Amino acid sequence: MAGFFSKKPTVEQQMRGNDRVLRRQQRDLERDRTSLEKEEKKLEMEIKKAAKQGNKQAATILAKQLVALRKQRTKSYAAGSKIQAIGNQQKMMHSNMKMAKAMGTTTKTMTEMNKVMDPQKTMQVMQEFEKQSTKMGMTEEMINDTLDDILAESGDEEEEDAIVNQVLDEIGIEITDKMVNAPSAARGRIGESSKAGVSDSSIEQQLAALKDL
Repeated sequence: MAGFFSKKPTVEQQMRGNDRVLRRQQRDLERDRTSLEKEEKKLEMEIKKAAKQGNKQAATILAKQLVALRKQRTKSYAAGSKIQAIGNQQKMMHSNMKMAKAMGTTTKTMTEMNKVMDPQKTMQVMQEFEKQSTKMGMTEEMINDTLDDILAESGDEEEEDAIVNQVLDEIGIEITDKMVNAPSAARGRIGESSKAGVSDSSIEQQLAALKDL
């Protein structure tokens, strides 16, 4: 029952478990090779001893055992290499799985971004913004033109004349008839002296006319 309800290990957990198994097998092979190397040295010493004693038959038997032992040690190295290759392959597979997972997450993120950042909708928003911006600029320009027309200086002169006439009426001076024949001041360009076209006699006439008012 415990195995039935046990949670299935994840890929990461399975990879770590496999890696522990491979490392344990490598350690077992290393211990086995160490034992074989010790046995190999022992056989070499016994072969030398039998050769010194002239026991050819014993030396031959021990030599065959030495050859078999060396073959076993070679097989152990080959098995270790294969286990190491399997471990390396598993690491590469693990790395590829991580990259695939990262790419999957990135793809999902880009998909969500594309859903939010709808190009067609974004273009419509930008077009509407440009439209409203242009409309606002035109409205501002129209308002400015209207204000310029209202505040234009074209009516300032008439307004000043009306104010002057009102003040003179309050004082009790009527200049309508008396100012008709009064000489007007010469009008010239800005900065031009008013004496350029006015003689002494005309100035005296103007002063006399003002005294009569």
